[in-house]
Amino acid sequence: MRPNRLLLPLFLLLACTAFAQQPIDVTDQTFKVGGMKTEEMYFGFAAGDQVIFTFYEADKKELKELEVIEYPSSSKFSDYKTSRVENKVFTIANNCVYKFVFHNSALSGRVCKIKIQRIPASDAYKNYNTNVTWVTKQDTSWNSYLKDVITGYDTTYEQLTRKELVRSEQSEELITDRTERVHSATNDNGPRTWVLIDLPHNSASSYQTRKVVSWAYWIGVGNEANEAWKKNMKTVSSLTKSVASLFTSPLGAFAAGALVELAVPKLGEDVFYAVTDQANKELFMAKSNYRLYDQGKGTGGYRKFTNEGFCQGRYYLCLYNDNIATGIDATIKIAAIVQTDYYEDKTHTEQKVTPRYEKKIFKDPVINTSKVPVAG
Repeated sequence: MRPNRLLLPLFLLLACTAFAQQPIDVTDQTFKVGGMKTEEMYFGFAAGDQVIFTFYEADKKELKELEVIEYPSSSKFSDYKTSRVENKVFTIANNCVYKFVFHNSALSGRVCKIKIQRIPASDAYKNYNTNVTWVTKQDTSWNSYLKDVITGYDTTYEQLTRKELVRSEQSEELITDRTERVHSATNDNGPRTWVLIDLPHNSASSYQTRKVVSWAYWIGVGNEANEAWKKNMKTVSSLTKSVASLFTSPLGAFAAGALVELAVPKLGEDVFYAVTDQANKELFMAKSNYRLYDQGKGTGGYRKFTNEGFCQGRYYLCLYNDNIATGIDATIKIAAIVQTDYYEDKTHTEQKVTPRYEKKIFKDPVINTSKVPVAG
């Protein structure tokens, strides 16, 4: 009986083996590689093993690629467009895992038959477990980078000059103190008139600033207005000398906030009054609809303005007498409070702290987790 030609090289190999070990089957199987698919198999081998690999396609069709790799990436054998590999022998230097890769690029499947055997180097490895177990492995690598690190500080001192506010003063500026005749409706001059309110201009220089911080008006009708104003003068005189000395009139004290109210006539004829701008003053005089900022009607009245946007420019106090036959005299007082700030150059010693930097190498751990095949 003629020996199987697949086993003939094996007989020759055994004749040359010092230990004359018998081949041990690792796997003998048939499997299908689907169209456009890849199959992989993993087996473990011991150091000194002689591995015998045989492959053929059952229908003698070509397999696109066949490769044997020592894990993870050391290729030991590869063949392309093959249908048969007979008794390919690999010598194992160290305990390791081999990966057998079968790649089919055809649309139809391939039926593959393989046989893998091992001849151990000694009886000690006769029962070596070639099954592969996948275990999780973590490898640590280090990411190195340069970073600026503060190693100390340098302190210096510098003489600096800057302007500083040294004092502020408030003063009263009289804008209007007059008696305005408001005629009756039957008078040829008509029952409407106006009084100009021209506020002081803000100014600024290197060491001084002036600005209007508030202003106020007071109005009273007839002789009773004089009596009411005398009461206001008495009220101011009752203030402390340090406060009263800052103002020249009760209206200034009211505009600055030293007084919270002023006396006005209780009896007499009424007058209508309104505060507006030039354009609306013209509308008022033309008996057209107009806009106003403040208004009142009676024998007297007063009002204070502190809004910064309303403390500059020109305004008009419009007056109207609704008495048909009798004209009236309206006493009008307008005052502004101007704040003056004074500055001087002051020298200061400023401490400046500057950090010193040095580049240093830092290492951050990078942990990579992967699954690896383990055999034996």
